[in-house]
Amino acid sequence: AGNFTMGDTLDGESDAIPTVTYVSAFYMDANLVSYSQWQSVYSWATSHGYGFDHPGSGKASTHPVQTIDWYDCVKWCNARSEKEGKIPAYYMDSGLSVPYRSGQVAPYVNWSAGYRLPTEAEWEKAARGGASGQRFPWGNTISWSQANYYGDHLSLDPYGYAYDFATAIDFDPAFSGGDSGAYPYTSPVGYFAANGYGLYDMAGNVWQWCWDWYGTPYAGGNDPRGPASGSYRVARGGGWSDSAVLCRTADRNGSYPTNSGYSLGFRSVLPPGQ
Repeated sequence: AGNFTMGDTLDGESDAIPTVTYVSAFYMDANLVSYSQWQSVYSWATSHGYGFDHPGSGKASTHPVQTIDWYDCVKWCNARSEKEGKIPAYYMDSGLSVPYRSGQVAPYVNWSAGYRLPTEAEWEKAARGGASGQRFPWGNTISWSQANYYGDHLSLDPYGYAYDFATAIDFDPAFSGGDSGAYPYTSPVGYFAANGYGLYDMAGNVWQWCWDWYGTPYAGGNDPRGPASGSYRVARGGGWSDSAVLCRTADRNGSYPTNSGYSLGFRSVLPPGQ
């Protein structure tokens, strides 16, 4: 728990003006939810009253799950809680008596129970790994030795990025060549080095769904949870098909909660004591 500076001034992001934000303590999955992890909970859930919009997919069992929408992720978190005997976090009613298991709703939340999606503030604090004011979890430049993303260096493209040290305008060649690298070009979870908090893939690979509705600017203060309503849910971190600018820790993106695709994944968080 503690304060951190959310946002930065490095690249003129008008929706990421730095603000001091307090975040309570929480646990976060070290890795993106893998396809095998997704399947294990999904199989249990569909035989225990859960209904999903999409079954999910993955390039391989050790790669991140993808082609899931925001509602799928929220219901999966609830199913993971129930499967492990924990109190679920998401509910259909304000009295928190009917767990959210099907349909597309903006659920009520028991913030002290069960697995759930991170808030945008939780995600950014976790992504920064204890550092402050950097473009990426590890520093101010990026290369294919650090993350899976689409390279576009300024020396190769006048519209590229000076802080991108990829050696070509292309997908990461480690994941895009030959049959073994068939589309989509995700990388196995945990392939690259962890950040200062021991978290992997906090930049690149797949975008990560967060709880918050997208709003501009975001609010600081104590444990912000985003606007009360909106059209888009926040997704953070960038993906394998995105250039370096979208993989920056301060970059903010919103997506319709019904969207699913090969670049959308997630990880979950858990409150202390759970």
